[in-house]
Amino acid sequence: MNKNITFQITDWDKIKASEHAGETGMAFWKSLQFDGLRIRMVEYSKNYKADHWCQKGHIIYCIEGEMDTELADGSIFKLSKGMTYQVSDDLSSHKTSSINGVKLFIMDGDFLKKQ
Repeated sequence: MNKNITFQITDWDKIKASEHAGETGMAFWKSLQFDGLRIRMVEYSKNYKADHWCQKGHIIYCIEGEMDTELADGSIFKLSKGMTYQVSDDLSSHKTSSINGVKLFIMDGDFLKKQ
């Protein structure tokens, strides 16, 4: 199976966003799907709080705004403009919230599967 990605440019302004309701607020995802790789531009509205604990691995870059990521052990990490976090699948239960909204670039896929 060919997992190579040929050269291409993405104009994120032309990709339609899908809406995902949180416990409070909304998430807006613009997604590209490749074989074993998902790339997203994600915006969380003001007062967004995720409605689930996520086990998926991600590489997240904060473009603007800030968010809090809570881990199952109760610890909370703040991500703000210019920062990243990265984690593999099944290595942490995490839940996101944002008071004033945030814009993120997120990659996840097979390369983050737990070894």
